[in-house]
Amino acid sequence: MNKKRIVVKIGSSSLTNANGEIAEGKLKDHVKAIVSARRAGHEIILVSSGAVAAGFKKLGYPARPVKLKGKQAAAAVGQSLLIQTYAKELAPFGITPAQILLTRNDFSKKDRYRNAYSTISELLARGILPIINENDTVSVEELTFGDNDMLSALVSGMLHADQLIILTDINGLYDRDPRDDYNAKRFDFLEDVSEEMMEAAKGTGSNVGTGGMKSKLLAAKTAISLGVKVFIGLGKGEDKLLRILTGFGDGTYIGTEMLSSVKNNKQWISLHSPIAGKLFIDQGAEKALLSQGSSLLPAGIYGVDGVFDKGNVVEVYGRNGLLGKGEVLYSSDEIRKLMGKGREELKFEKVYITNEVIHRDQWVQIYEGRDEHE
Repeated sequence: MNKKRIVVKIGSSSLTNANGEIAEGKLKDHVKAIVSARRAGHEIILVSSGAVAAGFKKLGYPARPVKLKGKQAAAAVGQSLLIQTYAKELAPFGITPAQILLTRNDFSKKDRYRNAYSTISELLARGILPIINENDTVSVEELTFGDNDMLSALVSGMLHADQLIILTDINGLYDRDPRDDYNAKRFDFLEDVSEEMMEAAKGTGSNVGTGGMKSKLLAAKTAISLGVKVFIGLGKGEDKLLRILTGFGDGTYIGTEMLSSVKNNKQWISLHSPIAGKLFIDQGAEKALLSQGSSLLPAGIYGVDGVFDKGNVVEVYGRNGLLGKGEVLYSSDEIRKLMGKGREELKFEKVYITNEVIHRDQWVQIYEGRDEHE
């Protein structure tokens, strides 16, 4: 088997008992599987839920809190319990865990996004097991990932993982909820995730975690768009990850061998960057961007909306709407001076430094509802 970089996401339902506390038997089983996969030469990054579920009982809550302050307090208590338990179980195998808590802000800020990538890469190079969770204690509602399914998808893309394994309490994806319909049919393999499947999965999930099956499908769709294959399903025993990696997992495999990795700068532009303004371009520039793989030049721009600086990300619109977005090499004021001008005219502009307003390497195409990452 080829050595692979694997992101393993363990949900609350796969880590805690019915009372919402960490189930040591379940956690030990996950640890043994991680050890087996590492011994086989694979790199493992763990995205582990369970902090809120592990902490709320210690605060005296009878059930998982629903208000933000309750979740954050439970996470503050539970996260330390979670990482301590992992460290204790990993110690006999000589594995050191590293706790990494992330928020949406760590992805939306370009320097923090790069730092997260560099830090996790260094940990892997040193043989450390990164254990990642959302920083629920300080997250504000509008800046959360929603659940750890999406966090695991974004991490798997950022790290150019070969596969994302989402372990849950249902053995894969079905055409209907198998808990309500005994005739539900499981999908063993899917090339992609359709909108029909997203709608059918709405509302299915555990009462312990935050992510139902719809969130897992959305995460899978995101991971596939970033070139990462996905497995969603059950797993038990120390060889469960190895079984999944060899195609014998009890669940659904999503994605084909034709997937290609997406560069980190394009991932950031596509999924994480704040939008600072808009550019409007003519038909010639649109054709050059969409069909010829060219950069955006000043001559093709006829309109600018917003105030932004060099290095900001803007949306680009053509005659039929949004075409994509990219990182600009000029400010909005400078673009207004340069737009519509050809190379000869540009020579007389003091701000003119480079031909491109958006270089093709800093451009992400979004056309007819599809994000092409080109």
